[in-house]
Amino acid sequence: MESAEIRRRWLRFFEERGHTVVPSASLIADDPTLLLVPAGMVPFKPYFLGEVKPPFKTATSVQKCVRTPDIEEVGKTTRHGTFFQMCGNFSFGDYFKEGAIKHAWELLTSPVAEGGYGLEPEKLWITVYLDDDEAERIWHEVVGVPKERIQRLGKKENYWSMGVPGPCGPCSEINYDRGPEFGVEGGPAVNDERYVEIWNLVFMQYERGAGLGKEDFEILGELPSKNIDTGLGLERLAMILQGVRNMYETDTLRVVIDKAGELTGVRYGAATDSDVSLRVVADHMRTSTMLIGDGVTPGNEGRGYVLRRIMRRAIRNMRLLGATGPVVGDLLDVVIRTMGQQYPELLADRKRIETVALAEEAAFLKTLKAGTNILDTAVTETKAGGGTVLAGDKAFLLHDTWGFPIDLTLEMAAEQGLSVDEDGFRRLMKEQRDRAKADAMAKKHGHADMSAYREIADSSGSSVFTGYTDTEGESAVVGLVVNGASAPAAHEGDEVEVVLDRTPFYAEGGGQLADTGRIKLDSGAVVEVRDVQQPVPGVIVHKGVVQVGEVVLGSAAYAVIDVQRRRAIARAHSATHLTHQALRDALGPTAAQAGSENSPGRFRFDFGSPTAVPGSVLTDVEQKINDVLARELDVHAEVMSMDAAKKQGAIAEFGEKYGERVRVVTIGDFSKELCGGTHVHNTAQLGLVKLLGESSIGSGVRRVEALVGVDAYRFLAREHTVVSQLTELVKGRPEELPEKISGVLAKLKDAEKEIEKYRAEKVLQAAAGLAEGAKDVRGVALVAAQVQDGTSADDLRKLVLDVRGRIQGDRAVVVALFTVANGRPLTVIATNEAARERGIKAGDLVRTAAKTLGGGGGGKPDVAQGGGQNAAAVPEAVGAVERLVAEAA
Repeated sequence: MESAEIRRRWLRFFEERGHTVVPSASLIADDPTLLLVPAGMVPFKPYFLGEVKPPFKTATSVQKCVRTPDIEEVGKTTRHGTFFQMCGNFSFGDYFKEGAIKHAWELLTSPVAEGGYGLEPEKLWITVYLDDDEAERIWHEVVGVPKERIQRLGKKENYWSMGVPGPCGPCSEINYDRGPEFGVEGGPAVNDERYVEIWNLVFMQYERGAGLGKEDFEILGELPSKNIDTGLGLERLAMILQGVRNMYETDTLRVVIDKAGELTGVRYGAATDSDVSLRVVADHMRTSTMLIGDGVTPGNEGRGYVLRRIMRRAIRNMRLLGATGPVVGDLLDVVIRTMGQQYPELLADRKRIETVALAEEAAFLKTLKAGTNILDTAVTETKAGGGTVLAGDKAFLLHDTWGFPIDLTLEMAAEQGLSVDEDGFRRLMKEQRDRAKADAMAKKHGHADMSAYREIADSSGSSVFTGYTDTEGESAVVGLVVNGASAPAAHEGDEVEVVLDRTPFYAEGGGQLADTGRIKLDSGAVVEVRDVQQPVPGVIVHKGVVQVGEVVLGSAAYAVIDVQRRRAIARAHSATHLTHQALRDALGPTAAQAGSENSPGRFRFDFGSPTAVPGSVLTDVEQKINDVLARELDVHAEVMSMDAAKKQGAIAEFGEKYGERVRVVTIGDFSKELCGGTHVHNTAQLGLVKLLGESSIGSGVRRVEALVGVDAYRFLAREHTVVSQLTELVKGRPEELPEKISGVLAKLKDAEKEIEKYRAEKVLQAAAGLAEGAKDVRGVALVAAQVQDGTSADDLRKLVLDVRGRIQGDRAVVVALFTVANGRPLTVIATNEAARERGIKAGDLVRTAAKTLGGGGGGKPDVAQGGGQNAAAVPEAVGAVERLVAEAA
């Protein structure tokens, strides 16, 4: 049974039994604590935590998931994979243990012809929690599983919680016996390789307290509403139904392995090492495709880094298998054709996915070359200092700046006899991640405990946003948070977070910055609002400072936003929509939105493009946008179902989470997008849009920055002033400026060449005198001296080689010259063949000299270069070279 059919049967089975089918959420987690969705229940987490009331009593989904903590184990074992699909069915206060168990048994054991999976009942083993007598009774008495195939396990194996105080409960797992060829008998308690877990049923019936780990926490009591959360691993079931030994041999991965083997000439099953690489390639290429499909682009932080690391591991393993050229296009084609059966959007979005992936491959192939050179230098410096361990900060630099995977650094360092300070590297990585996560969390909801916001949501419900039509209005204070905790009041000078029952303030989201303004209370107290966020759904938090008086919970209030700021942001947001559509018209659908920020009078817009956008195209895009402004198109918003929005052709932003009802913003006949932000009423209100330029912000992602309205006018006015000044200077008309300035620059360039030529000739004039002054050191002709300060490294190298060439005869020659440039000492040393035959090598001499200068260096036996920090030590370095030559001679 193919994976696509397994997925279809799952959804059909539960839909026929009254469950609402919920489409898989994006892999981009709508949760500040997660980069990517790691489990099937994550989209339902707000319902289980009680943050949001679920719109259904029962639901089912097949959720895309990515987990990377065990990425180093991928390919080495037959279980670890980064991407997987979790089939789940959920009950929110509806059926409980008996319903979940009966559903699971029926679907697994019903004949294929009747819509089930057709598993043999006698091969299914059950585990339950130690004291869960109810679950065991249902399995045995209601379903009919023999007691000898029901085993009880402890908290570590059969108890679930989120790792924090909240809902928890016992689990019951269904395991499939794969037979004696996979190990000894005795059930899952004895051998989990033979008895592989395929379905986990979680019975959420208790509330847990604080504690660490999977076992060390207290059960506080029963939940008021009992819920069900189950998860069946699609890949594991496919492995069983397709009769293969591991998930890599299932239909959606084996085809990728075969393609990788075809491209490299390596047969799967021929050798352990190559099998590992083939499995890594298959897993990572599938994961990369799914991540890019959901709008993730390669980068150096966050989820972008996860994608980059996965893609680069796949490419590197293809190189280890023998691939010499680009391979991603061929591998991507197989993944899209295979996974497209389950996710048709991959087929529709093929061009954009290919564009991003191929650009990352091209960048990494360049990185491999550049990073290898950097690594070689670091290895040379480490060895020169007598070290055997490459510093963690060097490995981190390679990773952070050049995108070099740490495992590649480990391997290449080992080939040169060095280990790597992995602890130091991982410490720096953790510090970087912690900083990024702390910044994101602080921005999202300050430093408050999320429970404070949940309490407000529970007691007062959701805030009503009135800002689409109003810029001020009456409200009431329904929540106060001071110093991260709920408070009854806040006093003058306090930093406070205020929650109102209704508000015109827009909370930052969808690329639009938050409103600012004031909240005035009947008592005369005033809160200056500096930021607005929505840390949990429906709770709009106004962050600010109490300027006057005391703010008391329950007080009547009057909220007033900064109208001029709002209007400027609205102009920027509407201009962003126009820019998006104009770019798509010019570049095609690959120019999909990858992020934006709409601030007063200006915006930035990120979009997919493998290459820079030509200036002429950008000019055309700007012209098109301003033409639309002149057409005075009306802008209107409408709330409709997601299906209706798709039928109308509305564009959705990658990574955004949308509900069943969505808001569609339409600009005349030009643009239609899903958007929750604020906009102008007519394009004429924008006045003017000026694109400042575009640049790269990551592999396959470009950024346009622009000004709108008065800000755009001011910019053009300044530009006009500058042009006027330049025309006065060059005595020409504005249209002549490019030609005249080019002429001036050409003359400057010619003059610089003449100066450089003169300076180089002057340096080389010293060559004859230096050669004539060579000392005889035990039969070695030695020239060791300091030359004119300011000599460049290139000129110093030319001078050294010239001097070496002027010393005739068959005797050994060593030339070591020093200079000081920009306050830092440099040295270049060269030897001839006769000197090298006597064991005198330029690289050894440079290392000694550079160490004296307080620096480092290296090179080949015939020519080497180094430098340092201490210019005053040049005479000492000259002497050190002379002594070393004397000793070696």
